[in-house]
Amino acid sequence: MGWLFYTDRRIKSYADEKAEISRLCTFDSGVRRTELLKACKVGSTWYAAARVTNLDGTPVEDRTYTPDKDGSITFAAVFLTRYDDGCWGYKDMEESAGPVESRAPLSILNLVSEIKDPDSYAHAWRQRCRVWAAIPDYDEGDKIRLAKPVTLTDGSTCQIVTATYYRRGRQKRRCYRIEETGGLVRLSKASLAGSTLLSTRKAEASPVLAEFFAGAGSEIP
Repeated sequence: MGWLFYTDRRIKSYADEKAEISRLCTFDSGVRRTELLKACKVGSTWYAAARVTNLDGTPVEDRTYTPDKDGSITFAAVFLTRYDDGCWGYKDMEESAGPVESRAPLSILNLVSEIKDPDSYAHAWRQRCRVWAAIPDYDEGDKIRLAKPVTLTDGSTCQIVTATYYRRGRQKRRCYRIEETGGLVRLSKASLAGSTLLSTRKAEASPVLAEFFAGAGSEIP
């Protein structure tokens, strides 16, 4: 299915989006009922868990999912979203239909039914989501060894870094101090996959000028 945009521009906020996701995941076919159990937004993508039950109370027969004890099945759905000239649009996919985005929170994955085929796309998608969810959220002062060296925009590399912050106005923003040079770098969450905590300490944030990143810092390309 392609993208569908709402040209009436009635979707304007996070709350509007969540209400629409709920509406899209809740319907009654006369034979089966589908209802939203939970929806979470990560970046511009919504992840949802939707439960399907037969209205006559019999177990739901499905080629992909094993029914739960109550006879229902719960699947994960992915909604890509974006705004185009003020119009909100979405593209929806069921987890077995090949979504690339795989950052569903564990709170979604903990609701879904078991998958019959361990070699299926949906099973692999869930595993990618779990790998993403397992990436640590390091505290300030934590010294980390990245799984592999990261190449920065100036051509240098770093592998051992310490979590810290810099300030921009009233906001504190995460960055990392490079062990070898003392320079600062911003790392994507993906670059922390497979990283190892070398040591940890609780310390007050060191004040770092935001101008450092305007000229002196290096960033991942």
